[in-house]
Amino acid sequence: MNTIIIVGAGITGLATAMKLLQAKPQLNVIVLEKEKGPAMHQTGNNSGVIHAGVYYRPGSLKAQNCRIGYEKLIGFCQAENIKYELCGKLIVATSNNETERLDNLLGRAKQNGLHKVVKIRKEQIAEYEPHASGIAALHVPYTGIVDYKEVAAKYAEIITQRLGGKIYYNSKLTKIIQKTGGIEAVTANNTFNAMLLINTAGLHSDKIAQLTGDDPGIRIIPFRGEYTKLSPEAGKLVNSLIYPVPNPDFPFLGVHFTRLIHGGIEAGPNAVWAFAREGYKFFDFSPKNIAGDLAWPGFRKVMRQYWKTGLGEYWRSFNKYALAHAMQKLVPEITPGSFKPAGSGVRAQACGKNGGLIDDFIIHENKWAINVLNAPSPAATASLAIGEAIAQQAIKRL
Repeated sequence: MNTIIIVGAGITGLATAMKLLQAKPQLNVIVLEKEKGPAMHQTGNNSGVIHAGVYYRPGSLKAQNCRIGYEKLIGFCQAENIKYELCGKLIVATSNNETERLDNLLGRAKQNGLHKVVKIRKEQIAEYEPHASGIAALHVPYTGIVDYKEVAAKYAEIITQRLGGKIYYNSKLTKIIQKTGGIEAVTANNTFNAMLLINTAGLHSDKIAQLTGDDPGIRIIPFRGEYTKLSPEAGKLVNSLIYPVPNPDFPFLGVHFTRLIHGGIEAGPNAVWAFAREGYKFFDFSPKNIAGDLAWPGFRKVMRQYWKTGLGEYWRSFNKYALAHAMQKLVPEITPGSFKPAGSGVRAQACGKNGGLIDDFIIHENKWAINVLNAPSPAATASLAIGEAIAQQAIKRL
């Protein structure tokens, strides 16, 4: 029974399926997706940035997979005629206490092999972004933009049309039955037998892990990132991507400006606790999810530690003046009238039982499953590297 089931048709699950079939064409690879199509959650609602690997701790899974995945993604886009652009970005320090963190980021960039990243002086910022303001910045020429929905759709096309894999949409996994030599994966419409299950379910990965018999020791906490789009006039103030220096204690990059591959400039996102796993709007509300999050001791610790930061994120969510004030640190000419409503995404953020928002990728294995429990940004950039690594793990177990 050479069947492997993958749960979740986001970019990580699809990349894994594709890499499995490329390595072992004789495998029967089945992807189960509860939605009507691929990439409908984290993959389809991000800002489309191709990350270079500046931020990640050298030696971490994020750093390793981002650099490898970056090269693989660029090659894939070229081979499949997917539009992308390496437009570069600035990471801008706007206060003296951020300059040391900027130097630390430069050190990380060099350790991660990004030798073209350079620190520029205040007067050089205008050469890249004439309307940006800061006292120093890093220029990251590697950073790019792409449409990850288009990338994921191409993975799905290759899986089904070139490699003989199967993707079942509208197929929510409800039960896993362990049997001698394998498992049964039960959905509302079908039962599938397999020798191994790979869990890439994103926002629901901890729940799927529990179905496999794994006690992951983490809980997925949903954080909503709300974007705004700049008006056409305000969009002229930004050439490419402008980021702040991130807080090293908080696994979010802060509100920033991002040029989109199909045109326009996005501002944001903020990072607020969502009241449902798929809480794309403020009033999306799941009492069960709220109770579960609040009952998790690690999240209560996070709330105590970051309550001021969290309130600030919510305030910017409701108040365009507060959002404008934050964005004016990077581009002073931005006004509250610069913003137009845009979409939002929900990040599946793993939180440890004893506290802490986990920054690196987490992959657990048990007898019948490989559970990908934390794959936040830069997972889209790194998808081909992560998918290949998971595929090799699976093949070793066959």
